[in-house]
Amino acid sequence: MFYLNLGSQASKKIRKPKAWKHSEAITREQLMQMREEFWDTAPHYGGRKEIWDALRAAAEADITLAQAIVDSAGVIVQNPDLTICYDERGAKYELPKYVLSEPTNLIRES
Repeated sequence: MFYLNLGSQASKKIRKPKAWKHSEAITREQLMQMREEFWDTAPHYGGRKEIWDALRAAAEADITLAQAIVDSAGVIVQNPDLTICYDERGAKYELPKYVLSEPTNLIRES
């Protein structure tokens, strides 16, 4: 087991992910289903449930609240868009962009 140096990584400022495009146009309902499936299975990939819960709360919050959540949970932000994070024990948490923002080809309901 290794431990990461919390140094400047722990206080890295987060930002919204860059624009991205899904492989095919999807509806908001499909996007929400993908997100639910990810969050339901995420703890099975390792790491601690409380960190996964904090990451979900951060992903669903505005950027200011998200920053406060990751800071208070002790999440070490590798990528400022939250796609790669670590906990203080060195466990890695990878978040797909679809849980962090909407694709550019989201089908808008009329």
